[in-house]
Amino acid sequence: MDSLTKRRMTAPEIVDLVRHGAGEDVEVTSHSQFTDSFFNAVYAVTLSDGRDLVLKVAPDPGLKLLRYEVDLMHTEVEFFRRAGNVGVPLPGIVAAQPYLGYLLMRRLEGRPLESVKERMTDVHLARVRHQLGTICRRLRHVSGPMFGYPRRDGHTHSASWRTSFLTMIDDILTDAVEYRRELPAPAGKIRGLVEKHAELLDEVTTPALVHFDLWDGNVFVVPDGDGYRVEGIIDGERAFYGDPIAELTSLAFFTDPEQAPGVLNGFLGRPLTGSERTRLSLYRVYLYLIMVTEGAPRGFDPIEHEPTLRYVLGELDAELTRL
Repeated sequence: MDSLTKRRMTAPEIVDLVRHGAGEDVEVTSHSQFTDSFFNAVYAVTLSDGRDLVLKVAPDPGLKLLRYEVDLMHTEVEFFRRAGNVGVPLPGIVAAQPYLGYLLMRRLEGRPLESVKERMTDVHLARVRHQLGTICRRLRHVSGPMFGYPRRDGHTHSASWRTSFLTMIDDILTDAVEYRRELPAPAGKIRGLVEKHAELLDEVTTPALVHFDLWDGNVFVVPDGDGYRVEGIIDGERAFYGDPIAELTSLAFFTDPEQAPGVLNGFLGRPLTGSERTRLSLYRVYLYLIMVTEGAPRGFDPIEHEPTLRYVLGELDAELTRL
């Protein structure tokens, strides 16, 4: 999808960044832009030595973004570094230069789960989701020094998950009001519903690493025997340190986790508790507020985006009703 956040790069600029990251003597034989990214500009790059790479370029630093979108490339680099240390399958990093606004990675060989899941049997899909849940279980053991986004300015950092999450909610509600986005209830009422259940957030005492964007488009799979296996996950730019239960917002996207075969068994090995279900509703409210609001600063085509917007507004309204 086209987005104002995707920096327009010329061919010489792409080559310069690749050479900066991979070596001045490399030769770029081809490059093309991925059209299915939503935030950064992302390019497929092939080198003369046969390597297939991915170049990810951050938005122009002068562009107005949502309040949580500050320093996202730094966040992604931290996610890759820390998740890789616990065996999470990821693309290999060739060069990470968040200060210069780019990330150069090896290209995964598989396909996004989103593009192949319709061809899978129910059994094969459940195996993949179980494996993905198991992968995310590893992230629960990666703890940060503070809760919140790992951005360098410290905004949202706190020793309390309740404090950090309420700041995150306040930020996205402020964005929604500022961009005059349609909401199913006034921003103050939404904030009040979240605050009503905020004491449950105090049950979370360890700031665990959460990817928070593991929808099927960010999970790459490859054939394995008569089925598939997860080759790697991508796009760690929305990561934060918080409640591991928040991972279920995308692991079970728009569905009850217990209705997504394999997910809970892989991730928790048990059903959700009542408190965890309520906390998951809070995190879904947060994600849906992001999805409702982000189309404005990104300049999404209103006609093209309308069906998605209507659907997410309905899901947001349903979660607010539950709360």
